[in-house]
Amino acid sequence: MPKQVDSEQRRAHIADAVLRLAARDGLQAVSLRSVATEAGLNIGSVRHYFDGQRDLMRFAMRSTIDRVTARLERRRESLRPLSELTREEAADQLTEFLAELLPLDATRRAEAAVLVEFLVAARVDQEITDLAREAMRGTLILARRITDAMARQDLLPSEAAAPEAQRLAALLDGLSFRAVLQPEVTSEQDCRDVLRAHLASLLR
Repeated sequence: MPKQVDSEQRRAHIADAVLRLAARDGLQAVSLRSVATEAGLNIGSVRHYFDGQRDLMRFAMRSTIDRVTARLERRRESLRPLSELTREEAADQLTEFLAELLPLDATRRAEAAVLVEFLVAARVDQEITDLAREAMRGTLILARRITDAMARQDLLPSEAAAPEAQRLAALLDGLSFRAVLQPEVTSEQDCRDVLRAHLASLLR
C-alpha cells in the first residue's frame, strides 16, 4: 500500500525548510525549487501543498508567528504572580520570559532572522504587510500586558504603562535586529544583559 502522508506534518516540514533557507540565505533564495531541495522532496510535492512562492512564504511567516506565540503561552503558564516576587526575582522572571523573543539559540536565531527578512520585505510588498503588522503589534501587546501588570502591583506608575510598553517593545525589536544583522556587535549575552537591566530599572 502507498505510504500515507500527514498533510499538516508535510506542510510543517516544508515550512521548516523555508525558515532554514530564509535565515541562512535571505528571502531572495526562497523558491519552490530551492525549498524542495532543502526539504529533500521533489518540486511536485511542494506544489501539491502550496500554490506558489508567495503562498509558501506566507505560510512560513504564519508558522513562525504561531510557534513563537505558542512558546510564550507555555512559558506564561508557569509564571509566578509579581506580587509573590521580590523585584530582583521579578526582573529575572520577566527576562527569561521575554528572552523567548530574542535570538539566543539556533531556533530563535532562525526565527528572528526570518522576521527581519519579512519586515524589510513588507515595507514594499503589500501582500505580506498584514503579517508584518501582526508580528510588530504582537510584541507591543505583550509588552503592554507586562507594564500593566507592573502598574497593578504599584511597581510602575499607571500613567507610565503605555509609554513604557512602547519603549520595551522597541528595545526587544532593536536587540533582535542588532543581534541578527551584526551578532559580533550585539552578542546573545548582550541581549540578555540589556533586557534585564531595562526591566530592573522599570521595577525600581
